[in-house]
Amino acid sequence: MHLTTSALVLREVEYKESDKLLTVLTPEQGKLTLSARGVRKKKDATAAACQLLTWGEFTLSQHRGRWLVREGTTLRAFRGVREDLDKLALGSYFAQVTETLCEEEQPEPEFLSLTLNALHALDEMPVSLKLVKTVFEWKAMALAGYEPLLDGCGVCGCEEPDTPCIHLGEGVLHCKGCREKLGAGVSMPLTGAGLAALRHIVWGNPKRLFSFTVDEASLGRLADASEAYLMTQLERGFHTLDFYKSLTMETKTYDRTT
Repeated sequence: MHLTTSALVLREVEYKESDKLLTVLTPEQGKLTLSARGVRKKKDATAAACQLLTWGEFTLSQHRGRWLVREGTTLRAFRGVREDLDKLALGSYFAQVTETLCEEEQPEPEFLSLTLNALHALDEMPVSLKLVKTVFEWKAMALAGYEPLLDGCGVCGCEEPDTPCIHLGEGVLHCKGCREKLGAGVSMPLTGAGLAALRHIVWGNPKRLFSFTVDEASLGRLADASEAYLMTQLERGFHTLDFYKSLTMETKTYDRTT
């Protein structure tokens, strides 16, 4: 069986003398594992396409249940990401989250679009890394089935809480004053502007994900909450995130409402 498809490289693992195992995300087949033989040789024509965070077109064949790379052409290399270590580390985190949340051979066109749009934002858009990271985390969780309930306070029903908070374990918006009526766990405060931005991210046009502005204080709270929410819901960490934070010297002291 032969297949020609576009794909984003989410992970690369070197093995043997000159080979790689690739994890890629494709529009129709979803996440696939590919064997790319000889691509670490200097003159291999497919080597450029078989690099982490490369969007390329691949010709594949299937042999004994494994997909083999026959040809690969780079469609977009995201050079602005590759040439900036902070951006490369953050893009690698996006790739690891996407790989974690996508199932093998299950089409995930929205996830592919999100990851490509986030890489494009890192590559070319005049927005902060904090904003791109925050948007990616909230939208990724929503697409994976962990969308927080944002219509109104989960306790009293108020649509616009004066002091909005998000309960990390329950995934529900609530007023600060309603906190004691929820179960155990951690809640984190947002601002009114931050809540509006979060609703835009989760509910808005996916083609305009990064088309909003928010003050720095509101973004800071939204960013703290997005990372904590992802970690809480998935019950795991990511080594790529640890590396990114070591580069940017981020130390989080979350503002929590317990």
